[in-house]
Amino acid sequence: MDFFSRVAPELKQVLALLPALDLHDLANARQFLSVLPPVEIPEDVRVTTRMINGGDAQEMMVKIYEPAKREATQLPALLWIHGGGYVLGHPDTDDALCASLVQEAQCVVVSPDYRLAPEHPYPAPIEDCYSALVWMRDAQEELHIDLSRLAIAGASAGGGLTAALALLARDRGGPAIAFQMPLYPMIDDRNITPSSHEITDKQAVWNRSNNLLGWSMYLGDHADGDISPYAAPSRAENLAGLPPTYTCIGELDTFRDETIDYVARLAQAGVPVEFHLYPGCFHGFEIFVPNAEVSQRCRNGYIKALVRVLNPNPVHV
Repeated sequence: MDFFSRVAPELKQVLALLPALDLHDLANARQFLSVLPPVEIPEDVRVTTRMINGGDAQEMMVKIYEPAKREATQLPALLWIHGGGYVLGHPDTDDALCASLVQEAQCVVVSPDYRLAPEHPYPAPIEDCYSALVWMRDAQEELHIDLSRLAIAGASAGGGLTAALALLARDRGGPAIAFQMPLYPMIDDRNITPSSHEITDKQAVWNRSNNLLGWSMYLGDHADGDISPYAAPSRAENLAGLPPTYTCIGELDTFRDETIDYVARLAQAGVPVEFHLYPGCFHGFEIFVPNAEVSQRCRNGYIKALVRVLNPNPVHV
């Protein structure tokens, strides 16, 4: 059965209209997310930008999303890491989601403009994300956040960086992370799973060809040596001590099997983990077809998971 015939009916019409993403033409590929409609930030969310020190003391922009009218109490906080195969993307593309997270979870969201490969291969992106996490901890008073409710999350390569950051923070002794949410994460450079061979169609948004090239550009000179689990979290031998985890993925996603393996290994290591597999769904389906029922169910699922963790004792009036 070909790829398109396996796609859920409510997703097919939009998928057929999406331009093919081909990383061989990186300059053009970096315009791919421009197919998403522009976003207007709701009035109850305030967005500001700051320049902070990223990895290697390089200056890095972060976007800060928070309730426009804040009470005096400290709010929970989330570091949100955008996706894009380690080679594409910008915090602006996730404005709508970050604003929704602020509204639903009543939290502060920080999204770093981390450096991208191939211009800045591993470890630059993960070190930038770690620097953003450390900055959030150190700027606790300025951001007015509750460090006992500090979470990290991201989708696709952002999910891979989330999983890597959880490992890095654990092994470096902090900052403490209460929850991680690596959504359909890009975590295995080996490309040996059945789904990594199965999803080859150009219509799949992210296919085997793009994945091979994306990993090659991200790893750079490291590709021919021992690959660190901070680059490819599937290579981590020990997942014990990681924070409680929520993840999900579409059945027709290149990353399906590496995600399932990661979930199983988290559970075996004693890490609380919740996982959802969505049949007939391709990579990033809830972003590209947001009005489909399955997309809304997926998005509501991970937003509500974050709300439960960041607001464990809600006040009922």
